[in-house]
Amino acid sequence: MSVTVRVPTILRSYTSGSAEVTASGTTVVEVLASLEARFPGIRDRITDEDGEIRRFVNVYVGDDDIRFADGVRTAVAPGTVMSVIPAVAGGAETAQLPCR
Repeated sequence: MSVTVRVPTILRSYTSGSAEVTASGTTVVEVLASLEARFPGIRDRITDEDGEIRRFVNVYVGDDDIRFADGVRTAVAPGTVMSVIPAVAGGAETAQLPCR
C-alpha cells in the first residue's frame, strides 16, 4: 500500500522537482527506506547517522508530529499523507529586528 509524501522545496532536487511522491511502508522508517530506494540520498537529509529524524527536520503523519508519537517507528496507514518539513529558525531575537 502506498502513502503520499510531501517533499519540501530544499529536497526536491532528489525527487526531480516533485512536491509529492508516493512511497510504501507501514512505519515512518519503512517509508523512508522506500523513498531512499527511489530517490538515493534523500534519507540522509532527513535522518542522522543513528537513523533518527534530524534535529531541524519535522515529520508529520497526517496531522501528528512523530516526535510526540513513536518517532521513526510511528505507524503509517495506507493512503496517509506524510509531510517532511524543515524547521524554521528564529525566535525572540528575530522578532525584534527592525523593519526597513
